[in-house]
Amino acid sequence: MSDSTLALAPPVRTVAQLAARAPRRWQWPLGAVLPLVLLALWEMLARTGALPPNLLPAPSKVLGTIAELARTGELWPHLGLTLARVGAGFALGSLAATALGALTGYAPLARRLLDPLLQGVRNIPSLAWVPLFILWMGIYETSKVVLIAVGVFFPVYLGLMSGVQGVDRKLVEVGRMYRLSGLALVRRVFLPATLPAYLVGLRNGLGLGWMFVVAAEIMGANKGLGFLLVDGQMTGRPQTILASILLFAILGRTTDAGLVWLSRRLLRWQDTHGTNE
Repeated sequence: MSDSTLALAPPVRTVAQLAARAPRRWQWPLGAVLPLVLLALWEMLARTGALPPNLLPAPSKVLGTIAELARTGELWPHLGLTLARVGAGFALGSLAATALGALTGYAPLARRLLDPLLQGVRNIPSLAWVPLFILWMGIYETSKVVLIAVGVFFPVYLGLMSGVQGVDRKLVEVGRMYRLSGLALVRRVFLPATLPAYLVGLRNGLGLGWMFVVAAEIMGANKGLGFLLVDGQMTGRPQTILASILLFAILGRTTDAGLVWLSRRLLRWQDTHGTNE
């Protein structure tokens, strides 16, 4: 075969490349199998009367409730306000956690001064903050956003602090041999080494943010998915409660998928066991 023929021939994918592409292509369909099976079983049991409709209505009725709320326009203010609260709380909690996590991880003196106090605060139950935040900030948006930020803060803080502490000492010494110091050492050594732990902390923090928004919206909110959930309980509408729970699950999974996508882009340089998944 001549050189010109080889130049025109399409590139041949190796077995490893094809194997790397296949799992990702089937990831979403495979991940949907179990939820669809459970939904089908739930629907069947509800239609046959095995599940009492006043306690656990069929999925079709729950989806119909969501569709009706969307059609009348009632859903969108609840959805938008919950997203705004989680977004603001996540941003505030992540920024504070990034600053303190980096400081306590990098500076031993700051860790000895700050970490014992933060670890003590971390063990306070989330609902214990509710009356205090209402007393300090009222029942308006500030108290809700701050409560969500508290939930987000600790996973991000712990992830980043442990990531900084876990940086290999030899990498730091090599960086100093190349006369890296200050911001250059942080950018070239600490940032790549701590990024995986930091991104995992962000995912955990976002998950807790979605949990804390329910507590935040229970304390005096008149809009939001948490309010919709409580309203369904007070008026005896289990389909509304389940619709709110389903929407929380969808929104939480969607935002988490966004962080997973970002993590893959930022960690493309890694060659790990999960790279090809």
